[in-house]
Amino acid sequence: MYKQTIVIRADLKMGKGKIAAQSSHASLSAYKKVSKNHPDIAKAWEQEGQMKVVLKVQSEEQLFDFFQKAKDAGIPAELIRDAGHTQIDPGTVTCFAAGPWNEKELDSVFGGLKLL
Repeated sequence: MYKQTIVIRADLKMGKGKIAAQSSHASLSAYKKVSKNHPDIAKAWEQEGQMKVVLKVQSEEQLFDFFQKAKDAGIPAELIRDAGHTQIDPGTVTCFAAGPWNEKELDSVFGGLKLL
């Protein structure tokens, strides 16, 4: 089974709509990366229902730490920097998405994080 993990910075206190938008940016960016480099995985994930989980971290440092853990594990991931048009300063890193990828591999990296 495949899923996608989206990791959001809870310390930014973004509104629900902002979180939804940032999560959407992350999801699509990571999906495009996987689709290009691992089309078989992207297709299987689509056929399985596009499972996602949204988790939270408490700081930019923690976000970068988990992003690096994903990369070190060979999991495709994409960081999102906000354009700064609304609630967040331009260039602020708000979240990232990892995968779609093997569910067990994602869980081994992100299993300790809490749901948003």
